[in-house]
Amino acid sequence: MKTELVIDLEAEKQEILKRYRALLRASKSTLQKGDKKEIRKAFDMALESHKDMRRKSGEPYIYHPIAVAQIAAEEIGLGTTSIVCALLHDVVEDTDITLEDIEREFGKKTAKIIDGLTKISGVFDTNSSLQAENFRKMLLTLADDVRVILIKLADRLHNMRTMDFMPRHKQLKIASETIYLYAPLAHRLGLYAIKSELEDLSMKYLDPDTYKFIAKKLNEKKAERALFIKKFVEPIDEIVHEQGLVADVYGRPKSIHSIWNKMKKKNIPFEEVYDLFAIRIILDSAPENEKADCWKAYSIVTDLYRPNPDRLRDWVSSPKGNGYESLHTTVMGPRGQWVEVQIRTQRMNEIAEKGFAAHWKYKESSNDNGLDQWIQKVREMLSNPEANALDFLDDFKMNLFSDEIFIFTPKGALIQLPLGATALDFAFEIHTDVGATCIGAKVNHKLVPISYKLQNGDQVEIITSSKQTPKEDWLNTVVTAKAKSKIKSSLKEEKRKIAENGKEILERKMKSLKITYNTDNIQKLSYFFKLPSTQELFVNVALGKIELKDIKEYLSSEKEVESRAPERPENLTVDMVKNKIKGSENDILLIGEDQQKIDYTLAACCNPIPGDDVFGFVTVSEGIKIHRTNCPNAAQLMSNYGYRVVKAKWNKQQELTFLTGLRIVGIDDVGLINNITRVISTDFKVNMRSITVDTNEGIFDGSIMIFVNDTEHLENLIKNLLKVRGVTGVTRFDA
Repeated sequence: MKTELVIDLEAEKQEILKRYRALLRASKSTLQKGDKKEIRKAFDMALESHKDMRRKSGEPYIYHPIAVAQIAAEEIGLGTTSIVCALLHDVVEDTDITLEDIEREFGKKTAKIIDGLTKISGVFDTNSSLQAENFRKMLLTLADDVRVILIKLADRLHNMRTMDFMPRHKQLKIASETIYLYAPLAHRLGLYAIKSELEDLSMKYLDPDTYKFIAKKLNEKKAERALFIKKFVEPIDEIVHEQGLVADVYGRPKSIHSIWNKMKKKNIPFEEVYDLFAIRIILDSAPENEKADCWKAYSIVTDLYRPNPDRLRDWVSSPKGNGYESLHTTVMGPRGQWVEVQIRTQRMNEIAEKGFAAHWKYKESSNDNGLDQWIQKVREMLSNPEANALDFLDDFKMNLFSDEIFIFTPKGALIQLPLGATALDFAFEIHTDVGATCIGAKVNHKLVPISYKLQNGDQVEIITSSKQTPKEDWLNTVVTAKAKSKIKSSLKEEKRKIAENGKEILERKMKSLKITYNTDNIQKLSYFFKLPSTQELFVNVALGKIELKDIKEYLSSEKEVESRAPERPENLTVDMVKNKIKGSENDILLIGEDQQKIDYTLAACCNPIPGDDVFGFVTVSEGIKIHRTNCPNAAQLMSNYGYRVVKAKWNKQQELTFLTGLRIVGIDDVGLINNITRVISTDFKVNMRSITVDTNEGIFDGSIMIFVNDTEHLENLIKNLLKVRGVTGVTRFDA
């Protein structure tokens, strides 16, 4: 046995060296004099400090830091400092090495980045608001050095690629965080290849059935697709070279996640998704000819194939906020099918694949670079000391991960805002005082209200009045985090002034009733009037909502009011809820690690039925709710409130029925409804609760609510309904 272990360790040693050499090859393009020595020193330190550690799969732990460094070098294009930091990203947290040791060996900058990485490794803690707080801290470090985030993304990508050995509940939690935060972050930093892979890998764990189904379908048609691309590309290739352009033309398959999104959005089966791939034309152009060459290539493509006029996207003339530049058009291919064509230069392509890391390479003096504006935006948002970190998180996602529109000021300056921004957002973007006193706007010289939603390219002039002050309902009008935080702080200030006034009035009233004015009595009064805080009590007194007679009523009330504040929902533990609501013996769901029978309700947002992959979520007032893991709300719940998620598994003994919905589409024909209902009621003995049918110019579109036992029962029913003549599609929908 012993000799076998020695051989094993020897083989591992060889494998570690092989991986280290591959890392050096990947970083070759960025290596300066002396860099190799630094990387070797970091590798030796990591190897030594992780030597007795193994990953869940049983592999040596050192495989992970090497892989993260490899991703940073090869897929993100980062340089030596980042490679060193990636190799050492876990040592401070997991071993005896301190930050001082790292600073001594590798200098201040490396130590600072590793400190940032160590701080954010605990970003996703058990408590939700803590976790959002930590996300905020992570972005503060981002404002210091973007490399922290880029290495963190490389770390997350490697963890997602190697998650097979993790327990299922951990897989769900990590995949949810990834789809909720990390994939949008990669997108925002312009790392499209990584963003797509993170989305696909998340889907692999959150919705394995759909993932496998699409992967299988893509695989089946692989050869056919390759032939189509070859035929499509040949004439383009030929003319491009004739015209003297140096270009690489090839087809690239779309990601599984984006295909699934298209199927959901358009409510179509896989077979009807036309653009399963995009054609890329990558030009080798001198900087001064880039724009002209892109349009030249566009002209060649549209001479050969007819373009869809609504589908031209020009990000060459005005690049996206994250630096993306490209020309997109959709053309009609030779077999009557739409094909997306993306045209860009090698520089643009590198920026599209590697995001801001590539920006630095092309623009050493990155003054006019979108990255600086981006970090400036992040800093603005972080400087807002909002109490509720989860609100912050949603604001953050909404602003930094959304598409943007470009708006012009009256003098022609360009301002970038998120999609859906209003005239009021624009006013706050210009200056806080302009926002606070805004009463309306002129958009393209026409008068509009402050709630007017801006369109790309609008020219906006803000109208102000010194009498105007921010209102509560403005919060529903604005979408940018900057406007929200400024309105909130302005309203808070206003409220504070009113409360000061109310405090004095209350003090006088209590004196006249001979009630001692102290914290305890103020707390009791707030509790008696069912107010969330003493500030609300003062505000109500100032506004005259609480008068002397009300305070007398409190005095005469015999009830002893507890002075403790109402218990916060966050203090609920899963066990407390579980003990409160032990279920009946014939339950069909087993909940928690110990698989107990506990009372629960099924979530209306996704209507789970037995056989669906599900989890339990501890709610504040309604006990445990059961959701499907691919429920639209699942990613947010699991990534924000991981500590309130419990395992749930269907119990096989019961034969109960569950309500679910089916959408049936087809060609209207005599007797079609009769045939459908026969399959449902007679062949399958399934009860229907409701049926709504709409026929329009020969197209049949029906929704049927039915009771089924489980997913297997439902799948068989769908299969048989598809056999009915005239039916072209049957899909389950969430009631």
